[in-house]
Amino acid sequence: MPDKVQRVKGVNDILPAEARQWQALETVIKTVMDRFAYGEIRPPIFEKTELFARGVGEDTDIVSKEMYSFTDMSNTSMTLRPELTAGVVRSYIQNNLQQISPVQKLWYEGPMFRQERPQKGRYRQFWQFGAEAIGSPNPEQDVEMIALFYAVLKELGIEGSVTLKINSVGDTESRETYRTALQDYLRPHLNELSETSQRRFQTNPLRILDSKAPNDKELVKDAPKIRECLNESSTSHYDQVLVMLNEMDIPFVQDDLLVRGLDYYTHTIFEFTSDALGAQDAICGGGRYNDLVKELGGQDVPAIGWASGIERLLLVVEALHPAEPKTDLDLFLIIMGDDLRVKAPGLINQWRSAGLRCDSDALRRSMKAQMREANRQGARYVAILGEDEFTQGVVQLKNFESGEQTAVSFDKVVSTINPQAGD
Repeated sequence: MPDKVQRVKGVNDILPAEARQWQALETVIKTVMDRFAYGEIRPPIFEKTELFARGVGEDTDIVSKEMYSFTDMSNTSMTLRPELTAGVVRSYIQNNLQQISPVQKLWYEGPMFRQERPQKGRYRQFWQFGAEAIGSPNPEQDVEMIALFYAVLKELGIEGSVTLKINSVGDTESRETYRTALQDYLRPHLNELSETSQRRFQTNPLRILDSKAPNDKELVKDAPKIRECLNESSTSHYDQVLVMLNEMDIPFVQDDLLVRGLDYYTHTIFEFTSDALGAQDAICGGGRYNDLVKELGGQDVPAIGWASGIERLLLVVEALHPAEPKTDLDLFLIIMGDDLRVKAPGLINQWRSAGLRCDSDALRRSMKAQMREANRQGARYVAILGEDEFTQGVVQLKNFESGEQTAVSFDKVVSTINPQAGD
């Protein structure tokens, strides 16, 4: 026997039973996005590598360690997208979306790719949905963005088990002030930091606050707080965000160590976490990135966005609301007699066209085996079709739940099973 071809390490198959849960979540996402007047955007799965190097930051783990990059036939370096904010901004600039409206509110869903150690709910090909609002510098846009994800949580019924953590990294001036204060604090302890944090000390010291190394975490507990270094305009922006969150009854926790992992953030940053996931508890992260559009060649336009991992969010939903077995089929057609197998497809196609979810046996098994298959698929009804029934234009329609069975004409099957549909 030839060796079996296995799937690549760190990727996952989404099988039909799980796909139904994805579809239910996607319906919620689309409903909420529509309510908030966000339009869907679908950028390509791969982009020029320089987009992510410039947009995400060369010192980030994503760019320095995790990207799937390749050289195409024109000797251009391409990368499978590790995130989508940079791609959305590139599309915004290239397609002149600011000419359509001064504020563009966009959402997306799709696969991302990072060659990192697989974790619970995080694969090397993982799915995210997210939103970006480009054009407004004001704190009410920050709050709407947070409220957008909170609305998704409420639709899923899990908002009470999720914590919103929020902080501000301020504008460029505030970050420079804080960068100096943080370096001054950490310099005497430089040799105690992890190798990664020692490297970041010069390039991006704020990332040290996000380190998972135990000794780093202990050292930064007493580090200066970034909120202490915010200038007047940054403080005012952040304070207004908090006031509006309170007005909207969206609970939050201020987290002084929250910095987010990408270089492009300014002002408001936030994460939603859930204790249902254990150590890997983040299900959504985002913030304001007022400099990114300009950095990627566009005008000086402010923006804010977030992204959420679908796999992780579904793990939370399943932990808090375990899925109940669902009835997958309205009707399973049991065919008795080989002569009827060429006639039965016309009937089942008629019922499907009228809106019923139908199936039948394609293996020509016994009636008993067909009944088992109907039960396995969770059919609400079975329709038994034999020679006598076909001659009379009826099926023996059996309700699996009540056990009742009666002869029903072909043209009354739909209305019997689904009275609202009619025939």
